Amino acid sequence: MALRGFLVISTLVGSAAGLGFLLSAEHQNWAWPGSSETTTNPPTQLQKGASNASSPTGTPQAPPPDDPVRFMLANVAEQYQEASRYPAYSVPLTEAQAKAYRGNHYEPVDLPLADGGQFSVSLEKYRFTRGDEILVVASLSGPEVVNRTMDVTLESAADQTKAEQGTLEFQEDGYYQGVLDSDIEPGEYRLIVEATVDSKPLRHVSTLTVEPYLGEIEGLGDTRITGNDLIIPVEFDADEGGHYGLSAQLYADGQPVAQLNSEKNLGSGSDAFELKAHGSVLADKADAKELQLKGLQIRRLPARPGDRTDYAFGPDEGFTFTPPDLDQLENTRARNPESEERAALLNKMTAGF
Repeated sequence: MALRGFLVISTLVGSAAGLGFLLSAEHQNWAWPGSSETTTNPPTQLQKGASNASSPTGTPQAPPPDDPVRFMLANVAEQYQEASRYPAYSVPLTEAQAKAYRGNHYEPVDLPLADGGQFSVSLEKYRFTRGDEILVVASLSGPEVVNRTMDVTLESAADQTKAEQGTLEFQEDGYYQGVLDSDIEPGEYRLIVEATVDSKPLRHVSTLTVEPYLGEIEGLGDTRITGNDLIIPVEFDADEGGHYGLSAQLYADGQPVAQLNSEKNLGSGSDAFELKAHGSVLADKADAKELQLKGLQIRRLPARPGDRTDYAFGPDEGFTFTPPDLDQLENTRARNPESEERAALLNKMTAGF
C-alpha cells in the first residue's frame, strides 16, 4: 500500500494535470497509510489567470509566497517517515480509527419520506455466517401507515433471484420485526423491505453478505516477549485449509493502542496465528494492568483471481489477558531498509524543488 501511494505521488508531481488536481481545494488532507493521525494542510492560495496577469490597476501580481509542490512533497515525506517507523504488522491506533475499523458493523439505512417521515431498516451486523438467523428491524414514521406487516426479501445481488422471503410483524414498541434464514449460498444480497404508505407501495433496499463457515477462534495462547515484540498467539480451528489473514485491535486498560495483522497458510484443524505488537506502540504501556484484543477478523484470501474473500469474526467481547513484563520493550524504530530508502528519496525530491 505504501509503495503504491509513493508511486502515485511521484507520477502526479511529474505531470501538470496531476499538479492541478493535487492543489485543488478538495485534496488538501493527507494521511499516509499506517499513520496515526490525519494532517490537514492549509489551502494553497493560487493566483487567478495566467502567471503574467496584472491586477485591475495594472500592477503585476506577486507569485505565491511558497512553492506548493515543495510544500506538498515535504508534508508527504514527513508523514511517510513517521509512518515508516512502525512495522506493517503493528501500527498505532487512535480512538477514531478504532471505530472505523469495525469490520462487521451495519449502519442503518434511512429513507426520507414526505412530510418529514422516515423509513429505516436495521441489522445487528453486516456479515452473517451461513446458517445464522438474520434479525431485521424496521421503523416507519411520518406518513399514514395502513398495514401492520411488511414483506422482506433477500435477493441475490449477482442475478436478482429471490433467496429468502419473510414478514416483519408490528410490535407494541412501534417497530416491525422478523427473522430470515441465512442457510443459502454465500455472497452479497440485497435486503428488500416493502410497506404500504398512504395507500402506495414503498420499497427500502440495503445490502448484506452471507459468509461461509470458516472455523472458530478458540482463544489466546501464552503471550511472550521476543526481541522487541509482544507475541500474542491466537488459536484458530479452520474448517478448511487455505491462506488466511487475521487482524485485531490491541487495547491497554481500555484505550486503543495498535492495529495488529498477521497472515498464514493453514490446513484444516487447530493452529495459531501470532500477532505481534512492536515496542514502538507499547513502550509507554509498561504499567498497563491488562491488555485486550478486540475486533478480531479472520479473512480467507482468494485462492485464484476472481475468487471472493471470505470473512469470520471473533467474539464481540474480545479477549482480555495479563501481559508479561512490558519493561523489556523499547520505543525504537522498526528496521525496514526499503521504507527508509523511500523516505530518503522523498526528502531528496523535496530538496530538488
